[in-house]
Amino acid sequence: MFGIGPATRIYLAVGATDMRKGFNGLHGLVGDRLQLEPRSGHLFLFCNQSRNRLKILFWDGNGLWVCAKRLERGRFSWPQEETQGERVRLTHEELTLLLGGIDLERTRAKNWYRYEKKT
Repeated sequence: MFGIGPATRIYLAVGATDMRKGFNGLHGLVGDRLQLEPRSGHLFLFCNQSRNRLKILFWDGNGLWVCAKRLERGRFSWPQEETQGERVRLTHEELTLLLGGIDLERTRAKNWYRYEKKT
């Protein structure tokens, strides 16, 4: 499998994505729609219209991974296009909450110190 370190960024593509897309289709969406480099080593998340299927695209240094998750019941809490831009950056904790079925809009982070380098 792949490891997600503290330098790994997590990007969520806002709105619905056609889940028939595979490696090449998702690779193209990252470059064209999200305006990011697909082979950067960061995670890119995509969700379908029904919000019950999710795909993750990840470059591990020598190849692309596409991972998928389908919910048997319920929906992912996913931002819609009218409320956000093309992409949303998540923290590692937010990714865990999203995959666990927690609504990110109804939760709030406590104010605490976190050092972040400016890029």
